[in-house]
Formats: sequence, C-alpha cells, structure tokens
Amino acid sequence: MNRVIVIMLVSLVSVTAMAQQVMDDGSRVVLPLETQQCKLPLAPPPISETPEKSDLLGAQKHVKRFQAEMEVYRECLDKDTDSPDLSSGNQQAISNAHNYSVDMEERVAAMFNEAVRAYKENLAKD
Repeated sequence: MNRVIVIMLVSLVSVTAMAQQVMDDGSRVVLPLETQQCKLPLAPPPISETPEKSDLLGAQKHVKRFQAEMEVYRECLDKDTDSPDLSSGNQQAISNAHNYSVDMEERVAAMFNEAVRAYKENLAKD
C-alpha cells in the first residue's frame, strides 16, 4: 500500500511538473480555472495484508464509492473540453488530469484484486 501511495505522489508531482510545459502554440499546459475546481477524490483506505471477508466487503464499498467519485471528477474535467476559449495547453492539461484519474482508478482496482487473491490464498491454506 505504501508503494501505491508513493506512486500516486510521484504521479501528482509529474502532473504538476507538466504544468510548466509549453505547447507549440506558446500556451502553457495548465488547467483552466473552472477545471481547477474539480475535486480529485482520495484513494480508499488500505486493505489489510491478510484480509478477512469483512475487510473485503468494506473495501468493496470504498472502491465502488471511489469509482463513482472518479466518474463525477472526470465529468467535471470534461464539461468544457469543447470550449473555443481553451488553448492547446489547457486541452493537454485536461487530458493529463483525465488520464491520471484513470490510472489512479486502475491502481485502486489492482490493490483490491490483490487483496481478493490474498484472501483466497489464505482460505486455501486452511
């Protein structure tokens, strides 16, 4: 879990660093002000390394809520993507934020799947 948190922080720093990029048209890769108000959800709490069924059921609820919040976040990001007022840098920043949210969601799903595998392995040992 700690490794995932470190990866998320590194990714966040990378997204921030991308904000300093300049596009071919001279625009900077930065989220438009309205899009900066979109709230990126926090990842669900970690799952025990030796999960019980109740741990998985609780984690499943957290993951589902996280996925729903991510959907709302991406809708917020994407609501003005067709605006003629956006520079190519703005569009790139929105795309970067969208892709980051998808990557984050995939990592959370992988963590949950890993916990399910650990649970099944523990059942097989008993």
